[in-house]
Amino acid sequence: MSILANRHTRILVQGITGIQASFHVKRSIDNGTNVVAGTSPQHLQNEHLGVPVFDNVAAAVKNMPIDASVLFVPARAVKQAVREAVEAEISLIVSIAQGVPVHDMMEIKAMLKGSKTMMIGPNTPGLITPEEARLGIFPENIHHKGCIGIISRASTLTYEGVLETNIAGLGQSTVIGIGDDMIVGTDYRELMDKFMQDDETKALVLIGKADNAYEQLAAEYYAQMPNKKPIVAFVAGETLPFGAIVGYAVDILSRGSYSTQDKKEVMRKSGMIVVDKMCQIHEALAELKLK
Repeated sequence: MSILANRHTRILVQGITGIQASFHVKRSIDNGTNVVAGTSPQHLQNEHLGVPVFDNVAAAVKNMPIDASVLFVPARAVKQAVREAVEAEISLIVSIAQGVPVHDMMEIKAMLKGSKTMMIGPNTPGLITPEEARLGIFPENIHHKGCIGIISRASTLTYEGVLETNIAGLGQSTVIGIGDDMIVGTDYRELMDKFMQDDETKALVLIGKADNAYEQLAAEYYAQMPNKKPIVAFVAGETLPFGAIVGYAVDILSRGSYSTQDKKEVMRKSGMIVVDKMCQIHEALAELKLK
């Protein structure tokens, strides 16, 4: 099983004719991802990579059903791309671009509120259900179908989390990078809910950072969840000196007085299994005896 995307998910790629999009979309198609259409306002052909190309999202959804959209557009074009997808009532958006302006993300959050659309990202490697659907830029060759869901705020560390589940011999159900930017479309909580409802996901790995309050919110939410599955959590940034202000949102709001260790303590109190090193994730999973 999986959450959000599987082999049947009909995927649109906004900006499909770009160099990076072409490279990654071809890999996704070769991996079995059901890419059914793309958009490009300046395309010269009606087809690219074997799928039809349209001027905009409205034209694409008029011609075929679309379940999800992957945005391979520049950061300053993300707001308009999201608006098109939201107006077309596409259920899922994955935005790859890094550095979407904060004021744009505030407008995007307003668009998403009350809409039928969930957004993953921006600044994310995307979402992957091994052997079924790859929405983004994940290195598909390291992923193996299994029973561990992964939600991460740290893109590169997500790959290490994947390798840890492989070492444990458990593989992944779905892997999601929620995004590295200050404001993201969806935080841990809604995704935790979906994984808890997935019969084949037996446990979660949650990878956090020292740059925001998302982990505290996730811990508070997890503490109140009924019938919850185990979560093994790691938070990067503990080696930062206490009181160091590095420009992260939490640092600015708390003036550097809230340490990564404080964050980890809140997560432990919620019932999460918190490890101090990435290499301990497979050991913690093994102790759960999930096989």
